[in-house]
Amino acid sequence: MIFPKVAVVILNWNGKHYLRDFLPSVLASTYPNLEIIVGDNASSDGSVEFLKEEYPTVTILTNDQNYGFTGGYNRILSRIQADYYILLNSDIEVTSGWIEPVIRMMEQDALIAAAAPKIKSFSNKALFEHAGAAGGFIDKFGYPFCEGRIFFEIEADRGQYQTSKEIFWASGAALFIKKKYWDECLGFDERFFAHMEEIDLCWRLKNMGLKVMYCAQSEVYHVGGGTLNTESPFKTYLNFRNNMVLLKKNLPFSRAIIIIPIRFLFDLMALFRFITEGKYKNAWAVSRAHQNFLRRLFTKNITTVKSRNRNYNLTGMYTRSLVLDFFVRKKKHFSDLDPADFL
Repeated sequence: MIFPKVAVVILNWNGKHYLRDFLPSVLASTYPNLEIIVGDNASSDGSVEFLKEEYPTVTILTNDQNYGFTGGYNRILSRIQADYYILLNSDIEVTSGWIEPVIRMMEQDALIAAAAPKIKSFSNKALFEHAGAAGGFIDKFGYPFCEGRIFFEIEADRGQYQTSKEIFWASGAALFIKKKYWDECLGFDERFFAHMEEIDLCWRLKNMGLKVMYCAQSEVYHVGGGTLNTESPFKTYLNFRNNMVLLKKNLPFSRAIIIIPIRFLFDLMALFRFITEGKYKNAWAVSRAHQNFLRRLFTKNITTVKSRNRNYNLTGMYTRSLVLDFFVRKKKHFSDLDPADFL
């Protein structure tokens, strides 16, 4: 059997403690044609020196400054030759055979561009993890969610999502992607800096007529919130701003002019909720996100890829409002959603 060359690429910024805790599990991976690479975003915590001393077999590539998640990966991956990239967060523990089932699945279909394993919580391995769970989906107004996680409601893994399937987006915490498609879609859009950049990438791949998959036979465990915690106003700003950019870039113009104003109204509801909860910095972050989006509304999109055909692949898009279904109709779990409402 021929094993394609796989490069596991961990982007690091001042994460020496995570490398110490989780790199050993990556090194124990059983995939035979594997290179493990740490791309360092100008860390100041001694990460590079630590790697050179403790893990001489790991390839180290460095950036001259912190370019964020998007710019950091774009610069590192441009220097790596492999058939597949696996973009892996430094705060993830992997199982020894986590790579083989995903590569096997992706090799069976030339149209599969990207894929994700099952992502569970490191702190409680019975639970799914917020960042990716059992594969990502999106509603008509741009709200991302997962099998196993809707908004802040996280499910326990009881084997209910054990079917590998096509999804809308694969989490950037553990993202498998064929190098040729990474190159073809020009990598991450660096305007995102961090958060939702992988959804934009996957949406662009799907606009090229390609597929994004979830592989239930691969499992990893994510700490999460290692760089920005869930209460961070900067994270709030990035999430709200990037979501608007995501819609503008990837929706057809005829849909965008309808969806984006409605999304503004939903965001204003979130802003007022932050105010009632006393989270004034988060409320201001939502306002700043809208201001930034409006200032840049007519700027040229970068890393926008034309579709291969007129048949965009929208598999995994939920055609209803997730906000209304979750908060009003009390549909808390993915299994509560009607499969007929998905494209």
